[in-house]
Amino acid sequence: MSASNRSLLHSSTFILMGIPGLEAAHIWISIPFCTIYVLSLLGNCCLLVIIKTESSLHEPMYLFLSMLALADLVVSTTALPKILSLFWFKDRNIHINACLAQLFLIHSVSTMESGFFLAMAFDRYVAICKPLRHSSILTNKTIAKIGLVILLRGAVLLGPHPFLLRGLPYCRTNVIAHTYCEFMALVKLACVDTKTTRAYSLTVAFLTGGVDFILTVVSYILILRTIFQLPTKVARLKSLNTCGSHVCVILVFYIPIFFSFFTHRFGHNVAPHVHIIVANVYLLVPPMMNPIIYGVRTKKIRERVLRVFHL
Repeated sequence: MSASNRSLLHSSTFILMGIPGLEAAHIWISIPFCTIYVLSLLGNCCLLVIIKTESSLHEPMYLFLSMLALADLVVSTTALPKILSLFWFKDRNIHINACLAQLFLIHSVSTMESGFFLAMAFDRYVAICKPLRHSSILTNKTIAKIGLVILLRGAVLLGPHPFLLRGLPYCRTNVIAHTYCEFMALVKLACVDTKTTRAYSLTVAFLTGGVDFILTVVSYILILRTIFQLPTKVARLKSLNTCGSHVCVILVFYIPIFFSFFTHRFGHNVAPHVHIIVANVYLLVPPMMNPIIYGVRTKKIRERVLRVFHL
């Protein structure tokens, strides 16, 4: 091993490249990124305030939605300030501890978001398929327990990631071809066999996002079966409308995250900048869209927002 490689093996700093091939456009790309971040902060903070102050929204769906909004704020704030610093000031250096902390927060909280979507699907299932038992099944105590389980699952299953990555020798380079510290981006820098590390990550991804998605689909199959058994068209449309917002945010969340996940592992012919742009889309766009979708489609939230702004 050369002297330069030995020094990189013990390097305590990584260098974020940003979006390879689009470095000259970083300042322009930062404009929509910054706009998305500001909208995410305003939208989710507004959503949290409305849910807290509006007693009629103290229902299971909106309590889970408030948990999702908190998770969205954490994900956005963990990634965006450093990305904007990179785009605006060419601040590419990130200490390994800060890098691993960012990686842990992004991946663990994204896993929690997936869990909250499943919890919201369960709420819709109980509300439509077992309406008479909804209040007795989803009590405040049960909601708190579900939220705690989702929180612990993300922390425990994703907790080993930073330690696995910390133990790898990075003797090839310390340049991360990404805008933030992402698991696969760091794994690709290691100069040892990473099959075990990749297998653990793949298993965790399936046990969290994969299982959540499958159970969510199963919930909606049962929901649709119940809805289409309703006697009138009006009743069917009303029941479908109660699920509309949730379906929209699920699609906004899962489509880019699955595309990014599979292209990182199997899409070897996909251009690097496409990988990174899609990874940023699934990280940045859902936190912005979730409060917008619920604000537009939920009458109680929409009316409260209009009252706040005197519209």
